[in-house]
Amino acid sequence: MEVIERKFQEKKSLAKARAKQLFQIFEQDLTEEEIIALKYLYAYMPVNDLADYSGELFLNHVRTTFKIRRDMPWHVPDHLFLHFVLPYRVNTENIEEHRLILHEQLAERTRKLSMSEAILEANYWCHEAATYVGSDLRTISPLTMIRNARGRCGEESTLAVAALRSIGIPARQVYTPRWAHCDDNHAWVEAWADGEWYFIGACEPEARPNQGWFGPPARRAMLINTRIFANYRGPEDITLADEWFTEINVLDNYASTRTIMVHAKDESGQPVQDAEVQFQLYNMAELFPIAIIPTNAQGEATFKTGLGDLMIRAAKGGTWGEMKISVADCECVELVLNQESQPAAGTMVDYDIVPPPACEGEMLEELSEIRIQRHNERLEEGISIRAKYEATFVTEEAARKLGETLGLPEDRVWTVLQKARGNSVEIAAFLEAATSVYGEWALRLLECSNDKDLVDTFIPTLTDHVAGSLAVRGELTEEVFVPYILRPRVHYEMITPYRTFFQQAFTSDEVALFRQDPTKLVQFIDETWDIWTDLPNLKGKGTAVGTFELRVGDRSSLDIMFVSICRSLGIPARIHPIESKPQFMVDDIFVDAQFTKGVVGGGIELANGTLILHRDLGAGTVQPTASYYENFTLARLESGFYKTLCFPHGANDLYDTPLEVEQGAYRLTTGVRLKDGTVLIKFTYFHIVEGEEKKLVMKYRQSTLEIPVYGKVERLKQLTSWAGVEQTFADLLCGKGAYVAWLEPEREPSKHLLRELSELKHEFDALDAPIILIVGDKQWTASFHPEDYPDLPANAVFVRDSTYNLLPELFASSQASEAGFPHLIIVDRADQIRYMSSGYKIAASKEAIQILTRV
Repeated sequence: MEVIERKFQEKKSLAKARAKQLFQIFEQDLTEEEIIALKYLYAYMPVNDLADYSGELFLNHVRTTFKIRRDMPWHVPDHLFLHFVLPYRVNTENIEEHRLILHEQLAERTRKLSMSEAILEANYWCHEAATYVGSDLRTISPLTMIRNARGRCGEESTLAVAALRSIGIPARQVYTPRWAHCDDNHAWVEAWADGEWYFIGACEPEARPNQGWFGPPARRAMLINTRIFANYRGPEDITLADEWFTEINVLDNYASTRTIMVHAKDESGQPVQDAEVQFQLYNMAELFPIAIIPTNAQGEATFKTGLGDLMIRAAKGGTWGEMKISVADCECVELVLNQESQPAAGTMVDYDIVPPPACEGEMLEELSEIRIQRHNERLEEGISIRAKYEATFVTEEAARKLGETLGLPEDRVWTVLQKARGNSVEIAAFLEAATSVYGEWALRLLECSNDKDLVDTFIPTLTDHVAGSLAVRGELTEEVFVPYILRPRVHYEMITPYRTFFQQAFTSDEVALFRQDPTKLVQFIDETWDIWTDLPNLKGKGTAVGTFELRVGDRSSLDIMFVSICRSLGIPARIHPIESKPQFMVDDIFVDAQFTKGVVGGGIELANGTLILHRDLGAGTVQPTASYYENFTLARLESGFYKTLCFPHGANDLYDTPLEVEQGAYRLTTGVRLKDGTVLIKFTYFHIVEGEEKKLVMKYRQSTLEIPVYGKVERLKQLTSWAGVEQTFADLLCGKGAYVAWLEPEREPSKHLLRELSELKHEFDALDAPIILIVGDKQWTASFHPEDYPDLPANAVFVRDSTYNLLPELFASSQASEAGFPHLIIVDRADQIRYMSSGYKIAASKEAIQILTRV
């Protein structure tokens, strides 16, 4: 309580500008436990939450949670309740009063069950509410997830944790920051029952706990962790004990581990305290720090991780040291921080990064046929419930009728309303009300919003933005006005109304001054606002108005506030898409807003040069398409670490494209991932100076692609087309090499495979090979419709395999069976199987293209 009281008082001082909104609740008649709970929440509350929410919200949350604790039958120890039931936040979602709403959905379904059965039941409910779809980096709230009926894994697990906490069951979101054996990452849920933590796949129920498609990948992970908003001292390993949060490491529950001790020393051999040690893992063509740990007084930093390869880099005061290690063969690392610059320009260095090996899990007791059958029925029931809800969305017919009535292009109206999903009625009502006042600009506002924003942005916010933008429409070209004035979104923050607020926050003289010279606005913010950074994953999540009122925020939230003020006052502004710096426009040119607080380099504007990447035309080289975040990235050396430039995700074919970058020391990283997950990395070091046009040949490591023969397929096996026509395998192969996959369409791994096929449509169409997508009767669900995937390659065809005879016996091996769907094979012209893959594996279809090209 002494620690909580001290931190509570610190947060009160920090949030004095919003003292009434946040702390007036303490003047109410509160119980002792309510006071303790509120002070605990405030003590560890992120600065963005102090900016954006009210004390009444937190008080209602506390009272609701205590009532749930009294009403539900479970016995949960106080320390677990405090850390894993009471918290209102799971990840980076916007906060709403969702706990009572979810409780009313789940209480009667679960209160008569055991705790472990209640966990499974809550996940069945989550499955009824939502399913997986890939999306952008903003994490939507549980209520928005329900409204949308789908979301990415971080949003599914946010919903599941919120659901479990709403019935008083301790729950936490756990995640691997990056996979070691393939690109991307994943999040799931751990829930506590009767003295034990169990894991579940959020919104993807299984018939028992501790089972999920991500089990085999998790055994190859290098870190599985979670962040707790407290000075947590539980039994788990602690990765990082920060002043405002604790990161715990639960990898031991999933994989073989080893603890690495790093000793950071200076040139004289003395320990370096408070050096930043980054444990970096190759993923998405960059070395990503899965853990960042400061050294203690003895210059030591320890980290428990999996048995794969890592790059360890430590830096302090501009000096750094680096070493690649194989964890399985290493326990102690000594890094001498004696380097200030990078290797000489033109230097190339190769590394092999090997992931932990694939291994089998514990054998699980077979479930009874009755239990499996009931589980499958529950899955089908959940899909049916979700489908009925989705049927309430605005239909294409209604959207086109609305467009015709309003005199708007029908196709564009339908596109917007289709993306709005469960919020489509609200968006349609906005169009109906706003079009008569603002004309087509109401539709244009929706079209320049992110898809996800259409699901949780409502009429008052939309009206504020369209009404607050059009005053300067005549002064600017459409190419400037739409993206840099009209567009509400600045980065990945929650969209809220801010234009009317900022237009009224300044005098007319101040507005005229800022418009004439935006550097005066930069100076005003620099002098008036303080920097406070607490939770690394919440940077840039403060709303513009909340940050303005609080007079404090992290650097990214202040940048977003600056751009929001500019757009409100008619000054075109943006966050630079690559450098992530705030900029305003002067004479049709974007200029950096040179803030000094919390900025690397003290706000000094660096001159730019141009980089042009060329294809390697050397004899015998295989050169992939230059795809950013897939097989290459660029990083600039800053304070001893390489900071990856933020090109748009998925930007590809970047050969011979002039890239404007700041002057500095750079590292080009290229990577070729092999079938077993090993990556062949090449670093190329270079410099960019002011005004220079640097031409650089992209070098990739060359690998020998083995194409063994695994067996043969039986051409006469029977299957059924989606139209019900009986066919044989031979009918579909057409005497060509083929891509054949067995799918479980409702599960995330199969959805990834279908998405990859759509993204690679042109490459597959060029090969003209059959693509046979097979769904067995046990995997088929009523919600699955082939027409929902219109962007697949032209040769893709869905078929049903009622007998399941087609699946090769090779997939019956224990590892393949446990890895589960999708099962993918490549067949050559002689019906030989030349490639096999099972389970979750990002970029399997790219590997398949390489094999198909050769066979």
